[in-house]
Amino acid sequence: MAKREKKMVANNKKARHDYFIDDVYEAGIVLTGTEIKSVRAGKVSIKESYAKIQNGELILLGMNISPYEQGNRFNVDPMRPRKLLLHKKEIRKLIGLTSQQGLTLVPLTMYINEKGLAKVEVAVARGKKNYDKRDDMAKRDAKRKMEQAMKRH
Repeated sequence: MAKREKKMVANNKKARHDYFIDDVYEAGIVLTGTEIKSVRAGKVSIKESYAKIQNGELILLGMNISPYEQGNRFNVDPMRPRKLLLHKKEIRKLIGLTSQQGLTLVPLTMYINEKGLAKVEVAVARGKKNYDKRDDMAKRDAKRKMEQAMKRH
């Protein structure tokens, strides 16, 4: 059997723009049967989502998985909170990190791994101020102009 690559399902580009990324964790996600079918079809949005620790469990809030077309009565609420699976040690570390001021848990990407399981990359992130965002944009523009100048010569 040929080895499958991990298939990107959803990407949160805005997260890298709005936050400084410190640590990244790979977490499993608990889904129902119709939800995983929608995920495999790529009908997922993690743009406005964030993770929170409740009762010692990591919960992903604000993620939208569109209802599966052939799902009928088995479809669940597209915006329902979903449990993320991490080791207890990692969750305890995240509790310590998020108790610090200004640190948030933000999903970066969602993908299907080689074994066919849905995974979410969750980052411990610190919010950027407007001047940080402008500074990043100025650096990106300067880099782009240098590359264009190098191409011309």
